[in-house]
Amino acid sequence: MLHNSQVMCWVVTDGKAGMENQCLGLAEALGASCEVKRIKLRSPWKQLSPFLRHGLAYAFSDQGDPVVPPWPDLLIASGRASVPASLYARRASRKNGGRGTLTVQIQNPVIDPSRFDLVVVPRHDRLSGLNVMTTRGSMHRVTPDMLAREAVRFLPQVAHLPSPRIAVLIGGSNAVYSLTPREMKVIAAQLAAIAGREGSLMITPSRRTGAENLTILQDALRDTPSYIWDGQGDNPYYGMLGLADAIVVTCDSVNMVSEACSTGKPVMVIELPGGSDKFRRFHQAMRDDGMTRPFTGKIETWSYAPLDDMRLVAERVQEMLERKHS
Repeated sequence: MLHNSQVMCWVVTDGKAGMENQCLGLAEALGASCEVKRIKLRSPWKQLSPFLRHGLAYAFSDQGDPVVPPWPDLLIASGRASVPASLYARRASRKNGGRGTLTVQIQNPVIDPSRFDLVVVPRHDRLSGLNVMTTRGSMHRVTPDMLAREAVRFLPQVAHLPSPRIAVLIGGSNAVYSLTPREMKVIAAQLAAIAGREGSLMITPSRRTGAENLTILQDALRDTPSYIWDGQGDNPYYGMLGLADAIVVTCDSVNMVSEACSTGKPVMVIELPGGSDKFRRFHQAMRDDGMTRPFTGKIETWSYAPLDDMRLVAERVQEMLERKHS
């Protein structure tokens, strides 16, 4: 039986937290010993990744972490910039009869999935292949144990708030959605009407929320039973998920919605102007699965089986590691 604590694992990204957390979540689910590598590409690979696949030994800048042997047993990567590292490690580790690095690419690598051992993508990407595994949501680090720990840490800050407690996850404008002060005023008014009437609020904005939107939110909720994270210190995001009786989340982040749905708690999604076909497919599927409902200005309650994609992916990778070491 393979003991994963002895498995040497690299997590490879360009350092973006959203991508890195997806990879770390899988490594943690496997119990693998993990080394995080945040890489930077040189030109022309920087501009042409993932399509330029020649000379990959020279693709990596000294400003990032090195991609050199000893090669890991398992490499988990995400993002366009990580593709050269996956391809290079997989190829170089198999030279001279080496056992080879098992490569798991999270999110659509854009190039042929057969160049990796496993590609894990959300089903709304509509990618298929023999070595492609689809998930309902995004990969993440949320587990019941982690939420329980974070809830204990965060409770002293909100112990004064009455139950039920409602977590509110606010994103912001991105490539396809828009959250302007006009939308924020409507959302803030809806939340202010809920606070006290239907419960208390625990709110965490994101970096994309913006100072003006945050001020609108703070002003609207000033005299309500609520807590708004001010951006200082560690984000109590996971503590909020752990303590929440229900969750309200903006529609602009597949990661936030997926993490919210991993709790099994009612998740209501705030619609924002914009969107894309991929986002619309994702949100429709989550509604069809009974995990989310549109936010209509009131808190609803229902139950569903928590989203548990990570366990299924970890089981698949575990089987691959067992075969590789047998």
